[in-house]
Formats: sequence, C-alpha cells, structure tokens
Amino acid sequence: MAAAPTLRAQREKLPPADLEFVEKTWPEAKKTVTGIRYLVLREGQGDMPKPGDKVNVLYVGKLLNGTVFDQATEPDKPFTFRVRRDMVIEGWDQILQLMKRGEKRLVIIPPELAYGTRGQPPKIGRNQSLIFEIELLSFGKE
Repeated sequence: MAAAPTLRAQREKLPPADLEFVEKTWPEAKKTVTGIRYLVLREGQGDMPKPGDKVNVLYVGKLLNGTVFDQATEPDKPFTFRVRRDMVIEGWDQILQLMKRGEKRLVIIPPELAYGTRGQPPKIGRNQSLIFEIELLSFGKE
C-alpha cells in the first residue's frame, strides 16, 4: 500500500507547491498522460490539428501567481504556427492536437513541457509551471 504515493509522485510533473495550488484552484482539471492539466472552457467541433497543420490561436499566458507574460487576444491578429515543427513549447504542441476547432481551454503546463531549467528570462523563471487560456480559432494545411 505504501508504494501508491511514491508512484504518484514519480509520475507527477508539476512541482509539489505548484501541484498543491493547481489542485486547490482547479480540482476538476483533467490530466493528460504527460502531465498537462486542463479544463475545457468551451467545446469545439470537428477534427483536431495534426502535425504540420498551421493553427491560428488566441491565448493569454500567465505564471501561477497570475502575472501575464504573453498574449495574443485580437481575433484579427491571432498567433499562427505549425504544430510539431519546434515553433512553440512542447506542451502547446501536445495540447493543441487534442483540441477541436473553436475550443477554448485553460491549460496548466509543467516546467519540463514549457521552458524547463532554462526558463525564459526575464519574464519566466527556471522550472516554472505555466497557465494558458488557449482558443483554437482555425487550422489547416495552409
């Protein structure tokens, strides 16, 4: 019986203090096998993006303390990139392949799927979990 907490700790990707905060703040958040936690804020429809697809998203990126470090919130100026082409952090590549057109999610990405031990100074420190509100506007081959 004592092995269960140890196994859970080994699989958990969020640092302990971050995990406690996330579980208290968003207890209903779902978790992917790689440790990304998310809440679907608005359901989408249709297919999901595949590697190489060009996606258009709106987003707000925050630290766990609520500080906004980046955003693209104007519908006529979305952030555009290709999935799985090393253009964004790993956590984004993973979660966007699970979203449908029009879907909006609150996403908590552990450090190792974000900027890891190097961080992104001066806005993002080392080993920081990140929160994103992401809306998938559209996607396609071009």
